Amino acid sequence: MKKTAAAATAHKLDVSMSATVALLSYQQAWVADQADVAIWEKSRRIGASWCDASDSVLMAGKKAVDGGMDALYIGYSEDMTREYVEDCAMWARAFNLAAGEAHETLFVEEDEKGEKNSIKAFRIDFASGFKILALTSRPRSIRGKQGKVTIDEAAFHDDLPGLIKAAMAMLIWGGRVRILSTHNGEDNTFNLLLKEIRAGKLPYSVHRTTFADALAAGLFDRVKLVMGARLKAANREEWEAKTREHYGEDAAEELDCIPKQGSGVYLPRTLVERAQVDGCTVLRLAKPAEWTLDDTRLEEADRWIADVLKPAVDALPNVRSVLGRDFGRSGDLSVESVLQEIEPLRWRATLTVELRRIPFDVQELINTWLLDNLPLWHHAKYDARGNGQQLAEAALQKHGPARIECVMATPAWYAANFPPYKAALEDRSCELPRGEDEIADHRRVILKAGRPTMDEGKDKGTDGEQRHGDRAVARVLAWAATRAEGQPPAGESVDPGLEAFLPDAMAGRRRLTMGMRRMA
Repeated sequence: MKKTAAAATAHKLDVSMSATVALLSYQQAWVADQADVAIWEKSRRIGASWCDASDSVLMAGKKAVDGGMDALYIGYSEDMTREYVEDCAMWARAFNLAAGEAHETLFVEEDEKGEKNSIKAFRIDFASGFKILALTSRPRSIRGKQGKVTIDEAAFHDDLPGLIKAAMAMLIWGGRVRILSTHNGEDNTFNLLLKEIRAGKLPYSVHRTTFADALAAGLFDRVKLVMGARLKAANREEWEAKTREHYGEDAAEELDCIPKQGSGVYLPRTLVERAQVDGCTVLRLAKPAEWTLDDTRLEEADRWIADVLKPAVDALPNVRSVLGRDFGRSGDLSVESVLQEIEPLRWRATLTVELRRIPFDVQELINTWLLDNLPLWHHAKYDARGNGQQLAEAALQKHGPARIECVMATPAWYAANFPPYKAALEDRSCELPRGEDEIADHRRVILKAGRPTMDEGKDKGTDGEQRHGDRAVARVLAWAATRAEGQPPAGESVDPGLEAFLPDAMAGRRRLTMGMRRMA
């Protein structure tokens, strides 16, 4: 339940006397569980986090002699942590417990290098001397602390094993660990944890609540009570059918607690939707296959640059720009992703160029013009796999290794670079264009064997043609470019012997390009 629904429910059901009045049977079972470690395998939006918040309030509101302790909450995004602590504030008022107002605070943590970093947290202090502290996903943030810890939507955290390892230390001095989540793939750590518990390898308590279970317990009646006239469904059956229709092929995993075989989505739809904003331009250029042999293609491309691309670039703000480029020729798209730092530490994909079935020479023409005209251009990273290596190398020869990196996107590269990009989407320091193509491309990033990578599936885009996660690859390359300081380490992406030949190579490349243009 969302916090607005939670507040309305609390008001209508008068929970000031007892939480059990407001909680449904499966929620009551969760709060009543006294196990040291409890795992909840659940459907979406059944009020799991909301009821756990009531337990955290009761725990933090007690004095130490009565079993009170701190309650720590770990969500994978700022929105989750904010919503949880607001739910806690609602429960504290409902229980009439003496507590301060929920407020933001800076939590200081020390990294493995001994450097101290400040991260945002949300906090409520109680007269008992205990507190509720809601943090985003970092294993180090709960080390050295004591109390009850809740890891919410566990299957979507970047380092769930690390979080669980840090949380288990709470048990030594009488703490509790609560792990709740919907599924995110068969191979996800959350599902593997459930398998170990059910195999008798771990002595943890397990709860399982499907959407059907929640409906049987009265979820629809609760929704109807809260929404009133806003509820359009005539009855429970119609509401359930419409909900399942919205989830489509994901209903089994999202609602029925059945993990997808193979891999889980790494960048879920809700995460991408929260990062989408207005003010982003998307340009598309698509040609039939036979255009490759059109003798006027370069002149036509020049006109497209002048009439379409140039006005879009001229309209960009005069701030620092980076570029990420995913290459495609016949089957996949080529995507030029321009990120701009519209505010300190906040980047926006202000310009996206999609090229479909565009010949190599025209792609190079467009890319060269774009780099030459981007405002305050800082760095670019290119997909250099397969045929993309030719265009990436041309840019490297022209601009040098301090400005260009030719990336061989291996599983190790994805594993190192997708987590920072995901974190940027979570805290909205990276903003994306609106639209289904953006969402579909990002959902092609999956978690396989615990590491993010691209899957092999395709989607039909809004243009009616196939796409394969092309924007997601361009975006992660562009985000990596925002963190670039200069030349990559020798041997990583640039041949160590290449640097000595760069001046001659650049001059030769310019002569070759000019000659090709004159011949055309």
